[in-house]
Amino acid sequence: MSTLTKDDLDRIVEGRTVASEFLVNVAANGPSTAVRWLGPDDEFHSLTFDEVAERVARAAAGLRDLGVGPGDRVVLMMRNIPEFHWLDLAVLFLGATPVSIYNSSAPDQVEYLVGHCGAKVAVVENEGFLEKFLKVRDQLPTLTDIVVLVAPAELPEGVHRHEVLTDPAPLDLAEAAKVGRPEDLATIIYTSGTTGNPKGVMISNYNVCWTMESALRSYGWTRDDMAGKRVVSYLPMAHIAERMVSHYSLAGAGLEVTTCPETDQLAPMLGRTKPHILFGVPRVWEKVYGRLTGLLAGDPDNAEKFNAAVEEAIPLRHKAAWGTITDDEQARLDELDAENFALVRALVGVDEVEMAVTGAAPIPAPLINWFRAIGLPLAEVYGMSENTGPMTFERYRVKPGYVGTALPGTELKIAEDGEVCCRGGHVFQGYLNDPEKTAEAIDEDGWLHSGDIGEIDEDGYLRIVDRKKELIITAGGKNISPANLEAALKAHPLIGQAAAIGDQRPFVSALVVIDGEVAPAWAASRGIEFTTLEEFAELPEVVSAVEAGVEEAMATFNNAERVKKVTILTEEWLPDSDLLTPTSKLKRRGIHARYEKEIEALYT
Repeated sequence: MSTLTKDDLDRIVEGRTVASEFLVNVAANGPSTAVRWLGPDDEFHSLTFDEVAERVARAAAGLRDLGVGPGDRVVLMMRNIPEFHWLDLAVLFLGATPVSIYNSSAPDQVEYLVGHCGAKVAVVENEGFLEKFLKVRDQLPTLTDIVVLVAPAELPEGVHRHEVLTDPAPLDLAEAAKVGRPEDLATIIYTSGTTGNPKGVMISNYNVCWTMESALRSYGWTRDDMAGKRVVSYLPMAHIAERMVSHYSLAGAGLEVTTCPETDQLAPMLGRTKPHILFGVPRVWEKVYGRLTGLLAGDPDNAEKFNAAVEEAIPLRHKAAWGTITDDEQARLDELDAENFALVRALVGVDEVEMAVTGAAPIPAPLINWFRAIGLPLAEVYGMSENTGPMTFERYRVKPGYVGTALPGTELKIAEDGEVCCRGGHVFQGYLNDPEKTAEAIDEDGWLHSGDIGEIDEDGYLRIVDRKKELIITAGGKNISPANLEAALKAHPLIGQAAAIGDQRPFVSALVVIDGEVAPAWAASRGIEFTTLEEFAELPEVVSAVEAGVEEAMATFNNAERVKKVTILTEEWLPDSDLLTPTSKLKRRGIHARYEKEIEALYT
């Protein structure tokens, strides 16, 4: 574990802003590729850091002409496209704050978010996003101008085409960078909370720069090491994880970012990009696992050989990571890799991945073991928007089921009631316009209260037990962690998603969703035919397999905790819906409302 303190990092980042970091990075990596994207010709196009800097300078001049200045807010609504990177930076060079909001936001949500942060200007990608703003524009007195990058033929007054940001003479970025201060807000992240209006998490330049320095040390890389490494940007920029992994790493450490505007394009993009760094929420990794195991299931003999190789490789990978592997064991691991895993990694496009990270929601420990066994070094990060993303992480000496150790410079503790708390330079500046909620989150001693229940082992590794407010309390008074039950259920290949039910109920039950990507190969390997997933889910063989899987998954839990009954569903729960947050956390209230009849049937 690092002995670096918060004070050490404070001295390192003193006076820095995201804008000033970008200029240092441009000077060091100017001719190198900064951003790549797939054009309509199905060919990659790219810009160097020098070229991105020019676009930043022109966009900043255009925004200044629209009246944007220090302290103002500019709302951004666009997919993961290259323009995002220079537009976000352009706002910062004016001493203003860029606020990215989820593309799925309905007009009433746009009204709340834009009104809450008091945005002066909005920049949107296309006509579809523009319409959301126009529907509520009369309710947004602070919003003076809207820029649409891909505009329709006719535009109302106060709505501009992209030329207002691309045609102005460029600002002098070196002079412009002097305007911003470390304490200025680098962004406001609106939490995708499961109930009520989202809270505006205020992240300063200091928070971002401090977190970048801490994260680099946890990676074991210098800035020179990180420069030029490839990453695919595909998760929403309205979430702190994507901002830290791609955008701020491009600005501050010279990362090469390939933009992927649709998440369903990720799989083919991996093969063509060969990233060095890959971040995904658990559902992304579950889909990769399902796709690979589904392919293997079509050839039972090969599947058996592959699974045996995985089981043999798990302890060997662990020993290699912890530096306890012998020469003979390493030779055997190399043999297993060459015969079984190398081709699989190449098939998925992850054969050059040096650091694979999962976060934003719980992931089953067996899944981490599986990926590490096949040579993809998956590690779990833990944190939240309120601490600028990462709180704990361990890249090398991974303990599946734990979320790593405290990031360098971070103090970590478990409160008397079991809540995970941290203190450090990554702790946010508070919730916008909400001092009461801020006081609830950060106590008088500067400790951020996460809302999660956790445990720290003798080596300093943190294990998350559950959300403080999500613990199931059965009718018998037993406190149960739904996340642990759900992770165990999803270890079965046919179960893609799960939600444990049981609050104020006589026993615990669950809703489980069939993994539609695994089902065809699973059925084919058993000579089973079906036409629809609904038909598949009702087959006696499938029901028996799921029930047997549930029984096996529950074997390690005591009787009061075990899932006793399940209802099998076939409709996948999609991110950014009434059932899941954009990062695939369960919206339990939404699930209870949608499946009220199915849940009641489990208890009648």
